[in-house]
Amino acid sequence: MQTDRFFPDEPPGMILPGPQIIDPAPLRAAILADLPAAADPRAARAATVRHLAEARARGNAALAAAFAARPHDARAMIRAQAHLTDILVAIAFDIARHHLHPLANPTEAERMAVLAVGGFGRAEMAPYSDVDLLFLTPWKITPWAESVIESMLYILWDLKLKVGHASRTVKDCLRLGREDITIRTALLEHRFIAGFEPLALDLGDRLWGELFRNTGPEFIEAKLAERAERHRRQGGQRYVLEPNVKEGKGGLRDLQTLYWIGKYLNRVSSAEGLVAAGLLAREEFDDFTRAEDFLWAVRCHLHLITGRAMDQLTFDLQVEVAARLGYDDKAGRRAVEHFMQDYFRHATRVGELTRVFLTELEARHAKPEASLFGIFKRTKRVKPGYKLVQGRLDLTDPRRFFADKLNLLRVFEEALRTGYLLHPNVMRQITARLDLIDEEMQSDPEAVQIFLDLLLKHGNPERALRRMNELGVLAAFIPEFEPVVAMMQFNVYHHYTVDEHIIQCISILAQIERGELLEELPVASGILKAGVNRKVIYVALFLHDIGKGRPEDHSILGAQIARRLCPRLGLTAEETETVEWLVRYHLLMSDTAQKRDLGDPRTVRDFAKAVKSRKRLDLLTVLTVCDIRGVGPGTWNNWKAMLLRSLYGQTADALEGGLETLNRENREDEAKRALRERLADWSAADLRHETSRHYAPYWQGLPTDSHVVFARLLKDLPDSDIRIDLHPDDGRDATRACFALADHPGIFSRLAGALALVGANVVDARTYTSKDGYATAVFWVQDSEGKPYEVARLPRLSQMIRKTLNGEVVARDALKDRDKVKKREREFRFPTHITFDNEGSDIYTIIEVDTRDRPGLLYDLTRTLANNNIYIASAVIATFGAQVVDSFYVKDMFGLKLHARAKQEALEKKLRQAIAEGAERAQG
Repeated sequence: MQTDRFFPDEPPGMILPGPQIIDPAPLRAAILADLPAAADPRAARAATVRHLAEARARGNAALAAAFAARPHDARAMIRAQAHLTDILVAIAFDIARHHLHPLANPTEAERMAVLAVGGFGRAEMAPYSDVDLLFLTPWKITPWAESVIESMLYILWDLKLKVGHASRTVKDCLRLGREDITIRTALLEHRFIAGFEPLALDLGDRLWGELFRNTGPEFIEAKLAERAERHRRQGGQRYVLEPNVKEGKGGLRDLQTLYWIGKYLNRVSSAEGLVAAGLLAREEFDDFTRAEDFLWAVRCHLHLITGRAMDQLTFDLQVEVAARLGYDDKAGRRAVEHFMQDYFRHATRVGELTRVFLTELEARHAKPEASLFGIFKRTKRVKPGYKLVQGRLDLTDPRRFFADKLNLLRVFEEALRTGYLLHPNVMRQITARLDLIDEEMQSDPEAVQIFLDLLLKHGNPERALRRMNELGVLAAFIPEFEPVVAMMQFNVYHHYTVDEHIIQCISILAQIERGELLEELPVASGILKAGVNRKVIYVALFLHDIGKGRPEDHSILGAQIARRLCPRLGLTAEETETVEWLVRYHLLMSDTAQKRDLGDPRTVRDFAKAVKSRKRLDLLTVLTVCDIRGVGPGTWNNWKAMLLRSLYGQTADALEGGLETLNRENREDEAKRALRERLADWSAADLRHETSRHYAPYWQGLPTDSHVVFARLLKDLPDSDIRIDLHPDDGRDATRACFALADHPGIFSRLAGALALVGANVVDARTYTSKDGYATAVFWVQDSEGKPYEVARLPRLSQMIRKTLNGEVVARDALKDRDKVKKREREFRFPTHITFDNEGSDIYTIIEVDTRDRPGLLYDLTRTLANNNIYIASAVIATFGAQVVDSFYVKDMFGLKLHARAKQEALEKKLRQAIAEGAERAQG
């Protein structure tokens, strides 16, 4: 009986016929023809490697070309990739065994089989996947077998394959598989490649007979714990912006876990066996296959683009993968955004399949109930029509229950009311009946009331909304919501897809209402405690980004949707008007606070005129806070809190006390009085000198703390000296940097250059010239983490700034090497917009530059302005991930606004040139 095999069989369904990938017989013959000429084993090995490397390169090139032509045909690609590796492994084994270490009369102890395990064992390989091998021997390994394995591994390593390997007996496999779940999982997917096949068959029989058969619950427990830990490491979110295709939530490993568990319990030979075993319905398995094909296609393209085993879908790679898969820019969105929307929709479906699968297992008692869902006992009674199964909400008679289609919504309310999670049986029933949600139900007053109760009545609406969204109910009941489901925005600022962002915002609103964010958000908490129209704020928050992803301005489009949708949701005409206004202007407060100088009375006056009433101010403030916090972890900080608090407070005063409370004289007198109180130890003459040496904007634009610092820096300051005060300003999450020196043109630009050189990110800046010719400049800066500088770092910071200002270091030259954009962020496109606004300030022109951020940008812009004799009074910097909006309050050399259109156009051209040159330098 022939028990040794040279070459594994060619699998069906490959992207190319086997011989076009690698032809084993001629390849082996060519190697054998070269071996007699090789003087020693090392030369023989080198000859083998040369032939195999050429064959591998040809095979990989053929596969890459075939895959480029059929970029979605991932299943055929991964099978072919595994087949190519099979042949390389089989020939290496043959040469090592029969030609490098020939044995005339091998004994039974010297029989050996080579098996593929893990992903390679499933015959699924991306172009740079690991090659996991098991060398199986009947008894303890012999010295001859060790030599064969060593020579074979050297051949594979020289081929630049990443090989994982183990040498074991069948008995070793059983013992180690019992002890280690990772080894057990790898063995579950063993596949014979070459050598003595009865050994492999014996291993299979004994694994199923002695190890797998009675340990199902233990294996499931371990795999689910592993899955939970993997998700935790990957960020726990299905909507991580740069997902890991293999390990992330809703990724390939989740699908493989389902297959492993199904195979372990039912000995199914392929994922399709899960249907026959009754663990998935046919249509669910079709979804499984679609998701798996999509994810494998993405993973293979990632490997081919990077030339290595890359599973993280980083921003720069998302663009390339989208292009390879044939996505196009359309309907106002980039190809990459359409691609990632598909990605997240598949990831969501994988999550649903996982839930369905685990329920089916639970029902069969393959898994202890309590540990699967960590349920603690509740005693709340459920309403008629419901029952509890394994601590979850199920239906007594689904057909009867859904005879009333409003129960498609009521079931979510019952889950919120009782605190029980929905049983996946119910989820299956809901998904199968989405067509019941028709136009009649969408405008049914009772259905609308149930939906509003979900938002307003139970205190944690995000739970219901998230589940409704995942099951498709939200988009079916409110079709306007469908386009934003799983919609990704291609920038670093938005951490979530649009639908998840909306749900996060509503979750934050509910947390504020429950009093959980009192310390962090005192203003918003106070507003809600005093009372607002809850229906208006919840509906406005639900709709604020519903217009995203189309060519039109999403605020305008969202307001139009709100105007149509609110009456259907049972809002009165007045409530509808308020929601429409909130959606239309939901960015107004955020933009005013972050992009305008709040020290300029005109800023607050214009904002107050736009808002008109205290009611709207309160609602807009709450919406703005929830919107910023809902963008993602780390986007809310003390700096933004301070800006919004200041704008809210000043606007509330203006709306209640009249706009005249904002006039300049009042503010100037108050500021001088406050300074006199703080400098009580100064002589009357010194105080008189200090309070009379500054112009009005200085008193209006800075807090008293800064006035005190400047008074001390300016006192007896020689013309040749520069005085610097660096102080952490924790209330603003920034370090305050104050500079006092004799004034000269371009001072702002030199300071910006010095700060860029020490890696400081400027978030706000003011510069004033005193009547006696001194510059007082204050910059608020953060380190690369967006935090104030540690006190220990301040002396070195101060020293470096001083060197730059004294001309010892030339900022322009020194910045060349530092002014770089990270590779993964290069694909973000932010068209540059420059606007000139002569209405937003009484005495300055506001130049707003909205463009791509980089370390030397502020220096380039301020240098350009200085070279064109533009005086910069203040700069407000708002950063949104890789995008930045720099707003400069400026005058010309005569102290006038820039009214002339020709002057504006010439200046805009020069600013654009500075941005373009800097961007080219930064791309390296």
